[in-house]
Amino acid sequence: MSRPTTAPRPAPGTAPSPASFAVWGEVARPATFTVADLRGRWEQHRAEVVFDCATAGPQHHTFVGPLLREVMAGVAPGFDPARRKERSRFLVSVSGGDGHHTVLSWAEIDADFGNAPVLLATRMDEEELDTAGAQLVVPSDRCGARYVSAVSGIWIGAHRLLGLPPSED
Repeated sequence: MSRPTTAPRPAPGTAPSPASFAVWGEVARPATFTVADLRGRWEQHRAEVVFDCATAGPQHHTFVGPLLREVMAGVAPGFDPARRKERSRFLVSVSGGDGHHTVLSWAEIDADFGNAPVLLATRMDEEELDTAGAQLVVPSDRCGARYVSAVSGIWIGAHRLLGLPPSED
């Protein structure tokens, strides 16, 4: 299976929308999603969060959107779902429109491991994010540093140590 390692590029003459993002890397089906796609294709979950912002103090918000793991399962990450150790070495790197980036481990969001209810929010405080773009929300975090606004891209791939063979289950 071919697995692109660079982000898909928009067609010539078109500008990417702030409300869409590409998913690529070690996946069988690279894709581009809009906020409307996230709202229409997956079950929506609600998270009421409080995180401590270093510059503005405690922030209270309500987010709604699909679980990151459910959306990412749709692009078929390049691992055998039955092999837990293989899944546990995959990373999910999320970039935002403002240049902010964060990395999560697949195991962190996987139901067999951390089962973190990380969202790709389509709504924040009852406001739809169609124009602003989806937001990565990590409800279990005490600070908001891994929250990414205006998600612009998500890369999925395996962590590899040079010279070591893949682990076996």
